[in-house]
Amino acid sequence: MPSHAEPLATARLDLLPLRPEHATEMAEVLADPALHTFIGGAPLDPAALHARYTRLAAGSPDPAVVWCNWVLRLRQEDRLVGTVQATVTPAAAEAEIAWVIGTPWQGHGYAGEAARALVAWLTGPPAPIRTVVAHVHPDHHASAAVARAAGLSPTDEEHDGERRWRLGP
Repeated sequence: MPSHAEPLATARLDLLPLRPEHATEMAEVLADPALHTFIGGAPLDPAALHARYTRLAAGSPDPAVVWCNWVLRLRQEDRLVGTVQATVTPAAAEAEIAWVIGTPWQGHGYAGEAARALVAWLTGPPAPIRTVVAHVHPDHHASAAVARAAGLSPTDEEHDGERRWRLGP
């Protein structure tokens, strides 16, 4: 089971384990208020995002849970364009995943590409995660397409107004 995020690569992206130093560039990536329509909250300034990334990079305070967070670097532009994350519960062999791509880079398949790589990493050897879930707002059709591209299927379950998508039992 994963104990931390590892560097991953896709055809166009490098998935780099999140570090506090990514906050300044990511504050620009996440700055569009429209981006927060479905994910909630509001854009954070670099200092607030640095504090958040410091907490995330330190890992979960619950020893039964592993936080794995990546920033997505678009190789062709040599810049960050978004994030993916997995909250892993090794004892249950389950992970909850999420993704976000900055508004200027949406519509190019980056979220699907990163989500597929993340799911492949989670479900691969040596000790795979058996269940991967994501929560998608029912009106967020682009995010539903990302979940589907990553191999997840919608369920009848809802939580906080979002549909639960699942891969596995």
